[in-house]
Amino acid sequence: MKVFISYSQRDVAIARRIAAALRGEGLQVWLPESEILPGDNWAERVSEALKECDAMVAVLTPDTLEGSNVQLDLDYAMSHISYRRRLFPVLVGPAETMPPQAMPWILERFRILRLRSPEESQEVAREIAGALVAVT
Repeated sequence: MKVFISYSQRDVAIARRIAAALRGEGLQVWLPESEILPGDNWAERVSEALKECDAMVAVLTPDTLEGSNVQLDLDYAMSHISYRRRLFPVLVGPAETMPPQAMPWILERFRILRLRSPEESQEVAREIAGALVAVT
């Protein structure tokens, strides 16, 4: 299984931790910062990756809501049947950092995973890996 990680550029450190934890669970990870090279067409590479990947982890922080590419990635995943039951929103930080009303309404349909601290990355990765095994 190959997992696309969608995140705001401000959240790259969190995305790296989640990617490492997912790799530790035996999953392949597509992380834009390591896959898109200087001179690559960013939009084209992301589009190709979204078509190739089997699942998506969307890293959600207050920065995500400030015009990042995450909303575009979420729109893609929610409109393609191949991502059904394979989209994992991960809300980062304590609950008060992002109140429920700040979340995109469409995510109300999903079980939101909580990552309260970076140390919980492995636990979240285990949960995602288990869910992916269950749907294959």
